[in-house]
Formats: sequence, C-alpha cells, structure tokens
Amino acid sequence: MADLNPTAKRIHQISPDPVELTLDDGTTAIFHISGAEFFQQEFQAEGVCEADDADYRFITSTDNESILVGRKGADESEWTTVGTVAEVNRDGS
Repeated sequence: MADLNPTAKRIHQISPDPVELTLDDGTTAIFHISGAEFFQQEFQAEGVCEADDADYRFITSTDNESILVGRKGADESEWTTVGTVAEVNRDGS
C-alpha cells in the first residue's frame, strides 16, 4: 500500500487543536478541523477558519499528491476550490 499524504497526516495529527495552514497562494489562516479521517489513502476533513464564517473541506487530490481546499460561504450554495495546502503548522497562539 502506498504512503499516506504527509500533509494530510500532519493535519490529522494536530486536529482537533487549531491548525495554521498556508495555501499555495501564500494565504495563511488558523483553522479548526473536525472529522479528519482517512479512507485507505484518501483523506477528508471539514473545518472552519477563524478569519471568516465559511465552511471548509479538505480532501486529497486524485493522485494523492496534494490536499485540496474547498470553501462554501454562509450565503453560497456551492463549494468553490480555493487552492491547495502548502504548509501545516501547529497554531502557536
């Protein structure tokens, strides 16, 4: 069996504590992740960001190389892909 995505493993290990995520566009924010789980290699989680009131979803890409981030605002009916996770850190605040 292939290895689990290291970024997903780090998110899973830190949650449910707050997680600082940096996206591929350079955006950094604190997320509160819930329901982080693996289904064999596939990762999925949900969360909220301290900076807004939207819901977020985190899933592995089909090639298991990256973690995709989806966002759905309170007034939106559909999910929008906002990027990929570039870096994961334990929230130091």
